[in-house]
Amino acid sequence: MAVYKESDTGTWRVIYRYTDWMGERKQTSKRGFTTKREAQAWEREQLNKVKADLDMTFESFVATYTADMQSRIKENTWETKEHIIRTKLLLYFGNRKMCEIQPKDIIAWQNEMINYRDDNGKAYSPVYLKTLHNQLSAIFNHAVKYYNLTMNPAAKVGNMGKAKNKEMLFWTKDEYAMFADAMMDKPMSFYAFEMLYWCGIREGELLALTPSDFDFTRSTVSINKSYQRLKGRDVITTPKTEKSNRVIKMSKFLCDEMQDFLKTLYGIEPTDRIFPISKHYLHHEMDRGSKAARVKRIRIHDIRHSHISLLIDMGFTAIAIADRVGHESIDITYNYAHLFPSRQTEMADRLDMEREGGF
Repeated sequence: MAVYKESDTGTWRVIYRYTDWMGERKQTSKRGFTTKREAQAWEREQLNKVKADLDMTFESFVATYTADMQSRIKENTWETKEHIIRTKLLLYFGNRKMCEIQPKDIIAWQNEMINYRDDNGKAYSPVYLKTLHNQLSAIFNHAVKYYNLTMNPAAKVGNMGKAKNKEMLFWTKDEYAMFADAMMDKPMSFYAFEMLYWCGIREGELLALTPSDFDFTRSTVSINKSYQRLKGRDVITTPKTEKSNRVIKMSKFLCDEMQDFLKTLYGIEPTDRIFPISKHYLHHEMDRGSKAARVKRIRIHDIRHSHISLLIDMGFTAIAIADRVGHESIDITYNYAHLFPSRQTEMADRLDMEREGGF
């Protein structure tokens, strides 16, 4: 460990040697400090990082958290987490010491997030507020679990916002038929929305589909990957959850449509994407088709809700629907409970019959 002044520049330099967690000797350095005190402060931060000393700043611990977690999380998921950390957490907590951040500091931060308004006077949504708090709490949980922080101040305060946004929107079968008719002038768009509506797949799952995923003998499509566009690169990942890996049985008319579509893709290879378009393209087409068909504009993800709503209306159980769309059945029951027909009257009538027969 050494802190010294460089004669040629008049600035201070730190040479820092340490043993990492694998027992290997390492060396790092940094130059350009204007004062000796600044150089020594940087030196202390490096010591704290290596020792995982919670006397370190929030910013320094974030570096440790990043090193621990980044390789364990999908790239697109980490991109979202990193953006929140950089833009919403480091700006507020960055220079504060982990061991000194108290519940009152979390409350002050929450209030700042709740009261934020952009240039148009728009606030953060309740769901986004909850997401922000969850990420902050995850960092403190990591510090408690692995680095001996005594308390998670974010957990002590409790969450803000809520888990669900306003009520989900969906199209009826007739509304989708009107929209699909407006899409027929662009085959790429038409067939993409046919897969979304009649299979209930996610947007990323759609954009990752290849010819090899279809088995027209069995009338199935395999969902085993997801597409993301990250930092100008096409990235294929595993699906959202383990349950999302599934094989969907397609209706005969959809099999016929997709076979016709694949025949138009001249020179396509078995592992090529059959929808080489972007999420932005789909959103633009949603705008165009909704306007042309004069149906309400819903989100791309709401087409998945529309498929589930249709299956509920057709009388299928939550377990059967969950298996098709890659959800847990409890999620279907919880999120779509209001769409399932009530059987309260039938239950009451049956109880009357049981009582009359039992006495």
